[in-house]
Amino acid sequence: MLRKKIGWNFDNTYANLSESMLSKLNPTPVKTPELVLFNHNLSKEIDLDFSKIDNRELALIFSGNQLPEGSESIAQAYAGHQFGYFAILGDGRALTIGEHLDRNKNRFDIQFKGSGRTPYSRNGDGRAALGPMLREYIISEAMHNLGVPTTRSLAVIKTGEDVVRDKILEGAILTRIASSHIRVGTFQYALISKNKNDLKALFDYTLDRHFPNIKKSRSSALDLLKAVIEKQINLICNWMRVGFIHGVMNTDNMTISGETIDYGPCAFMDRYDPETVFSSIDHQGRYAYFNQPGIALWNLERFAESLLDLINDDRKVAIKITNEVLEEFPTQYKKKWLGMMKKKLGLLDDDFNDEQLISELLSWMHQNKADYTNTFCYLMREYKQKNEIYNEKQFILWKKKWEDRIKLNNNSYEKSLKIMRKVNPIVIPRNHLVEEALKHATEMNDLNKVHMLLKVLQNPYDSNFQNSDYKSTPVLKENYVTYCGT
Repeated sequence: MLRKKIGWNFDNTYANLSESMLSKLNPTPVKTPELVLFNHNLSKEIDLDFSKIDNRELALIFSGNQLPEGSESIAQAYAGHQFGYFAILGDGRALTIGEHLDRNKNRFDIQFKGSGRTPYSRNGDGRAALGPMLREYIISEAMHNLGVPTTRSLAVIKTGEDVVRDKILEGAILTRIASSHIRVGTFQYALISKNKNDLKALFDYTLDRHFPNIKKSRSSALDLLKAVIEKQINLICNWMRVGFIHGVMNTDNMTISGETIDYGPCAFMDRYDPETVFSSIDHQGRYAYFNQPGIALWNLERFAESLLDLINDDRKVAIKITNEVLEEFPTQYKKKWLGMMKKKLGLLDDDFNDEQLISELLSWMHQNKADYTNTFCYLMREYKQKNEIYNEKQFILWKKKWEDRIKLNNNSYEKSLKIMRKVNPIVIPRNHLVEEALKHATEMNDLNKVHMLLKVLQNPYDSNFQNSDYKSTPVLKENYVTYCGT
């Protein structure tokens, strides 16, 4: 156990749930751990001080070879609907080594991803490759800086061991930070547990950890459903705002906390197309960009099913009142989405033509293969490159209507610009840039492009940023895909 004064303050409450909900085991030691990336800013934010720890020791810690004092490693059991099909799952290649409290008593799961086999590995090797772990680090930190609720990345280490996928790859372990790893799938698992107390225990635990304000409510289970719905609506609207496509919106990848989790087959949309899919295994477009709100509702329906017995003793009554709550989702989401899109266009107050104005722009972007991010940059006068697409007649007519709309209610372009700059990023993790950085890191052992990309993505709304290499739309490539890495 590591005893140096780093500031670890473990209080491992999830480990107190029943043994049917988790398994206690240590990470599998690795051969020659080597530090690749470390997030010093994040470590400071959660009150950990690694300033006196050298890279060799950091590698030992974040490989699991030398665990911090107070840690208690567990693999969580959960279930989930994967592409609509139910399966018993669990942490097959991850271990939560403990829950760290910062000075304000904020609680964070410290989880190793790629730390070896667990009882839930299902014939998997329990390991991860360097490329996917670097991808998760880059994208999760970009999402945080974009203002999207997300799990975060603290460290990536090489294991000194190979992993076999379609070819032999370098092994790696990612350290992920989350407010918790409680998922919709965790409740689905508890619902079918042989231990009939698991569901109520998980429910009480979730309220204590995330929603103490509703614990004393007479309708606490229904209130929990409403709270999670609100968090997911906020999350999906943020995804839609920045053009993010998750790729695997299975119920085991929907957190109760409302944080984005699992950055496998995910990517950001360049040219606007609502049917955009990046996942190599999503052959039917189930998790396409425009499908994400509907899939969120589908997942929430599964969550609601797991709560029925806690909502009301009478199953018919429980179903009735639960359906009434779920039926409000489309209206709630549309209101939130419309408000978000109005901010992207700098529209103040309300006008009955706003939705049509937004729809016309998105339709034009789709028809003309316009870049999603850069179109809003152009409207903010941040797009300096020449692009004839914005001289197209239909767009000029739309732009005139938009400018006229801005002038309503004593508004001005300057006022609108302040709003737009808060929600429209100048730079995003462009897929070709991410791939280039990962290629250099994994094939050439060169991290310079990774570090540069991370630096650029620290300030995605910086209007003074001028490097066009990070802003330009790439040459159109068909069938760009991403992979889960398992």
